Amino acid sequence: MKATFELEANELQLGGGPIAGVDEVGRGPWAGPVVTAAVVLDPNNIPDGIADSKALDHDAREILYPRILASALDVAIGIADVDRIDRDNILNATLWAMAEAVNGLKKQPRLALIDGNKAPRLKCAVRTVIKGDAKCLSIAAASIIAKVTRDRMMIEAAHTLPGYGFERHKGYGTAEHQAAIHRLGVTDFHRRSFKPIQLALGLV
Repeated sequence: MKATFELEANELQLGGGPIAGVDEVGRGPWAGPVVTAAVVLDPNNIPDGIADSKALDHDAREILYPRILASALDVAIGIADVDRIDRDNILNATLWAMAEAVNGLKKQPRLALIDGNKAPRLKCAVRTVIKGDAKCLSIAAASIIAKVTRDRMMIEAAHTLPGYGFERHKGYGTAEHQAAIHRLGVTDFHRRSFKPIQLALGLV
């Protein structure tokens, strides 16, 4: 499946814009934040190659990231840190971060297209799109912005927390990450509401 601008074009024809695509990255990892992005693409200036960030390799994402920032009408980021994830749970923290991204846009969109089946409460109209990052170019663009932003944050964390391999696994529950926790212990960057971390702490 190739992402298209068809859904956005239909909505623009029906009621005008702006129309924002919204996606998140980082719900599953054991460590680090959830990062969301809201992107309003310019229908007349959409960079070639935009696709679901999971379908692109690192180099392709890094090439597209500045192109999206330069060509989009509006881009904003929302970040839910580990404290919020542990306090509110991962779903609520993700929805909060999505709202932060949309509210951070310079102009309130008429419609927000949200990847998945759950959406935050927003001042604008909302439409959820299952597998939206593979269907809608606006959501795919948001997935790239969120992914590159979060990956860079995890690489930065690797400098302050050496030995965990955050620059490689980005906080996901790999064998390397598990071994590092066993060897070095749990940090404040780890999500203590997640069962593998609770197990490492002897809480369950």
